[in-house]
Amino acid sequence: MLRWRLLGAVVILIPLLALIYADFAYNFGHPGIWLLLPAVAAIVLATEEVLALFKNQHHRPAAWTIYTGVLLLALAACAPLYYSFLGREYPPDCPLGRLGLTLSVFALCVPLAFVGEMLRYQQPGGVIVNVALALFAIAYLGVNYSFLIWLRFWESNAVGMAAVVSVIWVVKFSDTGAYTVGKLLGRHKLTPLLSPNKTIEGALGGIVVACAAAYVYFQFIVPQITGASPLGTWRGWLAYAVLVTLAGMVGDLAESLLKRDMQQKDSSSWLRGLGGILDLMDSVLLAAPVAYLCWALGVVKW
Repeated sequence: MLRWRLLGAVVILIPLLALIYADFAYNFGHPGIWLLLPAVAAIVLATEEVLALFKNQHHRPAAWTIYTGVLLLALAACAPLYYSFLGREYPPDCPLGRLGLTLSVFALCVPLAFVGEMLRYQQPGGVIVNVALALFAIAYLGVNYSFLIWLRFWESNAVGMAAVVSVIWVVKFSDTGAYTVGKLLGRHKLTPLLSPNKTIEGALGGIVVACAAAYVYFQFIVPQITGASPLGTWRGWLAYAVLVTLAGMVGDLAESLLKRDMQQKDSSSWLRGLGGILDLMDSVLLAAPVAYLCWALGVVKW
């Protein structure tokens, strides 16, 4: 299993790193241009997997409303990219701002979910559940994912790249640390019903590894990306690592909860040893809003 996990990680990481580098160094003045299509593809695949989870327990909300809502939220978060094509910067005094744009699009998804059920209504029963599931999926995937996209457009090309990579960096080092320490030292189960293989020792190890990784990232790698001094101090980096890691762990367990409730082991089996795209994104989905708030509140720049 470990061999397949490592092989799958390599298969994913190499093209991802290539896209990240291209988007940073060869974006033709349009940060985000190389990541737009892969980002959209990833969220579409994740949506398909969530719908498959629903179907496993015979829940069938109107799929087109969920796909539409998730895509609208992802594309709305790319607004700064569209402005760059027009030779302008996203207006800082925009009445909708950034999160306001996300909130507005999500608000439009509420009537959309109802319309989806109105168009196929035949008899009483199931409508409320379908609307609730549609809005849940749109919020879980689209709203959370939009925070990750917004981070790419944070301040400038260099700082935005440093911001979005910081989330993936911390979360994935945390996952690796938790897995390794749990295998070596794990004795006490963290959540035996949701995820029997996770241990308290592994969770603590993940936090420690994430803190060390965050220090290395902000102290040595970020200056290479931005060409400036490190962003913030060690206190901010450690606080960022702990908060993002805890949110990522909740995200991992949240997906486990969904799979247990829908009685399915993995969200998909397209990549042996790693599951589906949702299994790869679960930690990042819930960590992204926390990371965004940390950047917005200046935690990283203490």
